[in-house]
Amino acid sequence: MPPDGLPIGLRLTRTARVVTQAFERAMAEAGGSAATFQILVLVRARRWGTQAEMAAAMGITGATLTHHLKAMEARGLVRRSRDEDNQRVQRVALTDDGAALFDRLRRVARRHDARLRAPLTDAETAQLADLLARVEAGVAGQPDPAQAAPSGKANSASEPGLISML
Repeated sequence: MPPDGLPIGLRLTRTARVVTQAFERAMAEAGGSAATFQILVLVRARRWGTQAEMAAAMGITGATLTHHLKAMEARGLVRRSRDEDNQRVQRVALTDDGAALFDRLRRVARRHDARLRAPLTDAETAQLADLLARVEAGVAGQPDPAQAAPSGKANSASEPGLISML
């Protein structure tokens, strides 16, 4: 048994649940959800080619993404259209209402992030990011990201470029 009595996986699961629930509440109060925000970020960034790639980036199935996109389209947040060169591919674009919701949810996400960082120093935040990346890589059976990164530090952003949007 670990010294503090809780296996690290259980502690991580409980912490993730508390953080996720707080984020979902904040998003809901602003008229959205974490899933809606993730989709808006990806659509805004245009860093995906197909809906399947977008679903993979979010860690959900294509069917679940389609469900979310249909609901967002019904709310007037996104517009979907067929690709001219490949009719099987759907393109997704933000509407004005979608862009406004993105801006509102981005402010909520920034406040939530600041709240998470508040009890930590910058060095502790960087250390936490490194440790989480190492745990994730270990579970996924990947090499230690701290060893793979040229600087000896793990990359803190799994989606380069998306972080700058936030």
